[in-house]
This record gives sequence, C-alpha cells and structure tokens, in this order.
Amino acid sequence: MMRRNRWQLAIILVIVLIGINNTVYYFMAKRSLENGMRHEMLAVAKQIQLSIEQSRLGGEVFQNQIGRELRAVSIAAQYALDPDIDKVTNEQLTELSRKLDVTHISLFRPNKEKDDIIIEKSSDPKELSRGSKTWDPWYEAFQQLFALKPVSVKWGQTLPQFWTGPFESASTDVDKIYKWGYYHDGSTNYMIDPYVSNAMMRQYEDATGVNRLIKRAVEENGSLLEITALNPETFALGGPVLTKNDVGEWVEHITQQPIIYGKYTYQNDSDMKSIDESYRTGRTVTMNTHVNGKHVLKTFIPVQIPKGSSILGKDGQSLDRYILTIVSDYKFVQDSLDEQFLNIGFIITIITVLSMMAVVIIWGYFRRSKDQVAKHAQLTYVDEMNQLLVSVRAQRHDFLNYVQTIHSLAELGKTAELQAYTKELAGDIQLTNDFINIGNPAIAALIRSKFAQAAERKIQFDSVFRGLDKLDLGIKSLDLTRIIGNLIDNAFDEVMKYPEERRLIQLEGVLENGELAFVIRNTCDSPETVLCAQQLFDPGYSTKHKDEGHQGLGLPIVKQIVSTYKGTLQVTSESDQCIVFSVRIPHY
Repeated sequence: MMRRNRWQLAIILVIVLIGINNTVYYFMAKRSLENGMRHEMLAVAKQIQLSIEQSRLGGEVFQNQIGRELRAVSIAAQYALDPDIDKVTNEQLTELSRKLDVTHISLFRPNKEKDDIIIEKSSDPKELSRGSKTWDPWYEAFQQLFALKPVSVKWGQTLPQFWTGPFESASTDVDKIYKWGYYHDGSTNYMIDPYVSNAMMRQYEDATGVNRLIKRAVEENGSLLEITALNPETFALGGPVLTKNDVGEWVEHITQQPIIYGKYTYQNDSDMKSIDESYRTGRTVTMNTHVNGKHVLKTFIPVQIPKGSSILGKDGQSLDRYILTIVSDYKFVQDSLDEQFLNIGFIITIITVLSMMAVVIIWGYFRRSKDQVAKHAQLTYVDEMNQLLVSVRAQRHDFLNYVQTIHSLAELGKTAELQAYTKELAGDIQLTNDFINIGNPAIAALIRSKFAQAAERKIQFDSVFRGLDKLDLGIKSLDLTRIIGNLIDNAFDEVMKYPEERRLIQLEGVLENGELAFVIRNTCDSPETVLCAQQLFDPGYSTKHKDEGHQGLGLPIVKQIVSTYKGTLQVTSESDQCIVFSVRIPHY
C-alpha cells in the first residue's frame, strides 16, 4: 500500500512539474510573440518615418526653390523701380506684382522717429504703415539686411542680400498664409518684400506631401489607425502658439503648431509623458493601452532633423527633432498571437505526452536497475556471510585434527615443526576471530572476502575496526558494505598497476564521537592527477580501461549513498605515492 502511494505521489509530482513547465513555456512564448510583433510594428514605423522625412525634406526643398524665385522677383522689381522710395507709387507695385506673378510687393524703410522698420509702400493697402519691431526674429533679419550683413537667424533661407522665412500666418491679415522674401543690396533706400500665398505649397502637399503620404499609409495598412507628427515643445502647451499684432489681433504661428502633420484623435493622458521621454532621451517609446474603445499600441519615434529647419519650438528656435506617433490596432497583433498559440498548444500537448512517456520509461529502467543492484548486493552479502560461517565450522570440524597433530609433534620432539605449526594455526584462528570481532556481521563477511581476493592478487591488505559493534539501525548494513566494497575494489584496481612489493592497502573503520568514518589508503604514483579529475565521481568516468570491465560506477555509488546519509566523501594525498579516500557519516 505504501509503495503504491509513493508511486501515486511521484506521478502527481511529475504532472505538476510538467504543468509548471508548460505554463512557463506558454507565457514565455506569449512574451516572445508580443515582442516579435512589436519589433515588426517598429520596422513598419521606421519605414513610415523614412518616407515621411523624405517627403518633408522634399517640401523644404520646394520652399527653398520658392525662396530663390522670390529673390529673382526682388531683383527684377529693383530694376523696374526708382531707387528712391518716395518716387515709387503703390499703383506701380500693384502692376509689378501682376507682371511678376506674385501676390503682393511691399517696400520697407527704417523710421528713426518710431525706431522701427515701416512698410511705406505696398500693393496691399492693409500692409501700409505697419511696423515690424514686434516681428521676432524677422525684425532682427531686417536690421542685418539694412546693415548689409549676412542674416544670422538659424532657420529660414539665407541668400546673398536676401532672407526668407517659411510659410507663416500674416500678422497684417491673420487669415492668410504667405511666404515672404526680403532683399536689400544697398542700391536703394528701401527693402523689397515680394510674397506669395501658400496656394502652390498646398498643391504640392496635396500631390506629394507628408499629409497625403500619411493618409495613404493608413489606408493601405489595416493595422495602422493613425500617424501624427508632433512638435514636442509646443504640444506641451496644450494649444497653438499665439502672439498679438500691433492692432491687437491674435496670430497663430504655423511654424510652431503642436500637430505638424496628420491627425491626433487617439488621445491618451499618458501621451505627454511618453512624448517628453522620447524627445528627451532620443529613444523610441512604446505604450500598450486602450483609447477610444480600442486596444492599441502607440509608438513614439524621435525623428532627427537638421538644425535650421522650419519646425520651431516654443521660444522660436528651430528644433533638432520632432516626434512621430504611430497608433496600431492591437487586434491584428492579437489575431496573429491567437493563430500561433494554437500551434503552441499542439506542441505543448505533444511535449507533455512525450515527457510522460519518457518519465515512465526512465522510472521503470531506474526501478529495474535499482532492484538488480539491491539483489546483487544481497546475494553478495549472503554469500560472504556463508563463507564466514563455513570458515568457523571448518575450524571447529578440524579442531580434533589440530590437537592430534600437536600431540604427535610433541611426542616426537619436533619442537621447531611444532612451533611453526602452532604459529600458522594461531594466525588463521586469530584472523577469523578478527573478522568476528569487527562487530558487524555484514562488514566482517565482506572484509573476509576481500582478504581472500587480496591474497590471490598478492596484495598486502591491512584493516582496523573500532566501535562498529555500537552501530544502531539508522544505517543499513547493505549500504555500509556497498560503500566499503566499492572503495576497496577501487583500491585493488589501482594497486594492481604496481609490483607485488608496492601493492599496499590500509582500511580503517571507526565509530566515535557521533561519527562513522571509513578511511582507505593505497599506493598511487600520481595522486595529483586523480585529485584534479573533476569527473572523478561522475557515472561512467574511470581512469581504468573500459575493455577491462570497468564501468566507472563504483565511486559515484559511494558518493550517492554518502549524500543520502548527509555525509562527506573526500579525496586527499598524504604523499606523492599515496592517495586517501575518506568517508564520514553522522551517527546519532
């Protein structure tokens, strides 16, 4: 009954271990698949990032081309106008704007009384008499142009005697977006300012620009929900950057818009934290969350851009990076995971079945092997006990013959022969008594058997035992004989390498101070080599030849039994010609 319960407990333990293993495997596989899908989404995001950046740079190039055309218009206007602004009329500028195909042309001149640079002539009546002192950094650029110095503003486009900023809202007409060019080479007392509306730029954006690219990417990729390019500095302000013009109107700055490209409808309270982290560290940040009733994966990618770009921060300085936000529908990820988990479930089932089969096979083999070892040890034990008993009976049986022989030798006066005979007889009887006095019948039988083997092999085998008669039932005699027998066999194998006079083995068994110790010493010319062998106690390892019948199981068996009793097994050397194996087992 107890044996059956042990089997049931072992099977339950194996099932629990397999269940734990499969559970761990399941979640590790899930994490691996999620990471794989996340990396795949990041790869898609990277491709989108490159496409958007190429499109944005194309827009910058297009703007720069418009800037060069505005400079050409300025030079053409300079040749068509009188160098004195007082001799130029607004009507001339209107006609010239029409001929040069620009929206308007305005002329600026410094005004010392107002400490400002004023628009004195223009084809647009709304522009007249407007100052520029509050236009930052336009006013700085104007001063440098009138001083015939290169414009030092870090963004926009600088050409000889010319500077232009990006498309921006007009401070004099807040509903309009223009691109202005400013030219002054010192040959006139005014600065020429031709400008155009954003109609051409809007056409370019509609045909090949970033917003069109974003729209197409979302339409063609079912997993993408939204792509947005964000200004990381002005986004934190919660709205557009506004300034008040000289007539009290609020002007929204295009270059500082929080949403640069795309739409921002999948909003989350944690977005600002992720945007700030991505912008500050320059690393991609991902967020698994729920927005607008959908399970989504949001990716925040910092996109590096050249200094001097037309994307400005809250202080009007150009940024070195913006944040590209990509929102992916996690349903596509989950569908892929579910499909792959079906395969994983099938694999787990097969692994479980195979594991159970392997456990049953290994357990059966181990059980048979264990039974065979125990049976062999028991047979050896019985055989050696029988030999000891036979030896005692033989001595008793021959006792009368011994006495008659001694009497005859005494009558004949054969003193020398009598002494030799009695000495030999006393030694045999003493040896048998020594075996009996060991105190443990099993060990006594084993030692007698090993002495017989030593005599056959011409090995000098000495043994000393003390206190073994006090052994209690805590340590099995079968285990003790296996320990001693394997240690002696190991010593026999080693000393047989040497001449007869060097075949020396000493065995000591002592029980004292709560410890059972067996120490065996034998001849060994290279103990250091043995000590350095890390596999010495590994099953199958042997320093002898396998073709001589050595399986390398003796010392591993000793180590296993000693470990079972919480003991220690040590190998040392007392000299360069002797190796010592010491077994110590606690005995309470």
